[in-house]
Amino acid sequence: MAYLDTYTTPLTAATAAHLLRRATFGPTQQEIADFTGKTASQAVDILINNASYRATPPPPVEMDATRSDAGQPFLGKSYDENRSFSYYNYIRNWWIGFMAEQNGRPSVLEKLTAFWQNHFVVTYASIQDYRFAYRYLALLRSNSLGNFKEMAISMTKDPGMLIFQNGNENWKELPNENYARELQELFTVGQKDFNGVANYTEQDVKAAARVLTGWQASNLRKAGTTEIGSSFNPDRHDTGDKTFSAKYNNTIIAGRSGADAGEVELRELINMLLSHPESPKYICRELYRWYVNPNVTAEIEEQVIKPLATFFAGSSNNFAIEPIIRTLLTSVIFFDSRNFGAIVKSPAELLIGTVRIFDVTVPDYVTDYSAFNKMIAFLSSGMDLLQLNLLNQPSVFGSLPYYQTGYSRNWINETTIGQRGTRTDAFIYPYLELKPGSLMAIDILGRLRQIQPNFSDVSGTPGITCEQVLAEFTKNLFPFELPQAQKDFLIDSIMMMKNSARTTWVREWDAYRSAPNDPAKQNVVLWRSRTLLKYLLRMAEYQLF
Repeated sequence: MAYLDTYTTPLTAATAAHLLRRATFGPTQQEIADFTGKTASQAVDILINNASYRATPPPPVEMDATRSDAGQPFLGKSYDENRSFSYYNYIRNWWIGFMAEQNGRPSVLEKLTAFWQNHFVVTYASIQDYRFAYRYLALLRSNSLGNFKEMAISMTKDPGMLIFQNGNENWKELPNENYARELQELFTVGQKDFNGVANYTEQDVKAAARVLTGWQASNLRKAGTTEIGSSFNPDRHDTGDKTFSAKYNNTIIAGRSGADAGEVELRELINMLLSHPESPKYICRELYRWYVNPNVTAEIEEQVIKPLATFFAGSSNNFAIEPIIRTLLTSVIFFDSRNFGAIVKSPAELLIGTVRIFDVTVPDYVTDYSAFNKMIAFLSSGMDLLQLNLLNQPSVFGSLPYYQTGYSRNWINETTIGQRGTRTDAFIYPYLELKPGSLMAIDILGRLRQIQPNFSDVSGTPGITCEQVLAEFTKNLFPFELPQAQKDFLIDSIMMMKNSARTTWVREWDAYRSAPNDPAKQNVVLWRSRTLLKYLLRMAEYQLF
């Protein structure tokens, strides 16, 4: 089997759901239905083409309904230190909202942006200026499907990165090696190859730091300023030649002076780093772990990573990202059965996935900003609690489950194991009021009514059964079909609590159908339905997807 060959079998509901789970933060039922029957290539074309829909969205707005400027964009105004943390939260919620929205245009954009945000880490805690956070996120989103070489160059000059990695303090009299080290260890070459051999030396770190002298960020947390940016100061630049080790074929980057010295030497540096034979393998390995399986075996290294890396860096592709994503998501290995149920859901995939698979409505952030902010703040704070801090990771390495031994299994630990269920319970036993009369909730009764033929014709049409309820709640929820013994347990022991026959449910359901506005009759069917759904979501929280 050629692992990177295109998967040609038309997508079933199961394989369509697999693709959407991995390429987005979770599918809606309608998206799965829409993709069923398409080829993998057709489906991925849609996911990539839809990225343009949110490429340049309306900017984030003030979401405090008590303020006179509520609903108005705040970027472009003079820096407001007192509002910096609130604005940062609005920016983060704005992004999470795109992950969760259900607009019929599923896209690879936000999931891929999240990959790059965990790759080129910049944390708000280190910059504490919302404008820098927004510019950094906008750079990632606009370059996610572009060219990796250009993204690495742009990221090196990003004002947020300059502050986070002390590039702002890197000058010829006192070179700062922080970014020069992370540029190699984490962003391009990788610390070691697949066999554990170091990919660069301390000499290379020092030489790269000298190349990068002179770049500075402007107007960080400066009152009264409206613009931020970065620039090159030739007076701070080391104009001497920079000599690298044999790891880079003893390359010498000639020292330059003048206004364009920084740009010229930076491009030469990035070209040299990406000419290292391990650079394309390192990036492709990280993408494979993100989309396919955290476990990169020797077989996968030989059959997937190396040929994918050769294509990535080859002259016909020249580090373009989109063809790599397309190749990976349409490959035979992506749809191989061993890669179904291979990853533990991150907090984003857990919470946003719940919102999307059960069609929990996300308010519009421009026209319904207050309700939007309440809902997304719940998701955002839940992710933080479960140890995924988007735009504010604990270290330059990113979130621990993306690099630590065990990878995604680290999402479940003694701190998060109980909290994962508590957060999803809020959708089943709703309490968060988004606006008067509107709770954030899974519409359980509405969902069951949709599968009941002729709902009001109680005498003429039979009521839905326990089996139908279970089928509705588990539809595309798991990567595998549940065995019959487990289905029987879920119905008899969980839904019917061991003390009622399955026919009892039908009688209770028909009683509700006969008087749908009677709270007592509603509560009976809700109690059983919620008990079952709560258990199912707990299963989904700990099952690999």
